[in-house]
This record gives sequence, C-alpha cells and structure tokens, in this order.
Amino acid sequence: QVQLVESGGGLVQAGGSLRLSCGTSRSILNVNSNTMGWYRQAPGMQRELVANITSDGSTSYAASVKGRFTIWRDNAKNTVYLQLNSLKPEDAAVYYCFAARTLLAYYGWGQGTQVTVSS
Repeated sequence: QVQLVESGGGLVQAGGSLRLSCGTSRSILNVNSNTMGWYRQAPGMQRELVANITSDGSTSYAASVKGRFTIWRDNAKNTVYLQLNSLKPEDAAVYYCFAARTLLAYYGWGQGTQVTVSS
C-alpha cells in the first residue's frame, strides 16, 4: 500500500480556482508504469473519476471538467497536481487522489480534501 498525502482544497467562489497536490515518498512510482489522479465524491452522489495521468504523461479527464481542470505530474517528486479553474458549485466534493498500476489495480489513496464552491 502506498501512502499519499494531499494538500490544497478549500472554499472558493464560483469562477475561482484551486490547486490540489498529492505526493508520496514511495519510489515504486518511478519504477513501474503507473497512473495517478483524482476521484471526487459529493454527498449522495457516486464517485467520479475526475482526471488521471500516466507515468508517460498521457492524460484523461471527465467530460464535466475538460477544459477547466488540468492535471500534471512531477515524476522526480512522485507528485501529481490538479489545477481547478472556473469552478462551479457542482464541482464541490471531497477529492481523493490515487496511485495505481492501472484503474483496476490501486497502490493507494490520499486522505481526501474538501473543495467547496459558493455560488
């Protein structure tokens, strides 16, 4: 199990921006092909895959965030970042970062960080 530590999140007005980061000290991510990213879950809603990025830099976004969110990673620091721009009230959720071999095989999860968007 890989421990991930998240930072960022908070309260922002609609249209504002936040940046999330998620890092780990485990070197496994520099050895094996992997993907890192975020899910989010709002109360009463299903968990949604927001964005992920593979170790070779390929990215994927949920349709609901494409064009507003940007994911990137620093492999030397085993850290992934998510820039959230043009935030909407419906983006409010707890965001959980993950590291995985594939989206079917997870190494570990972050503790979750709350994103609140006021209208």
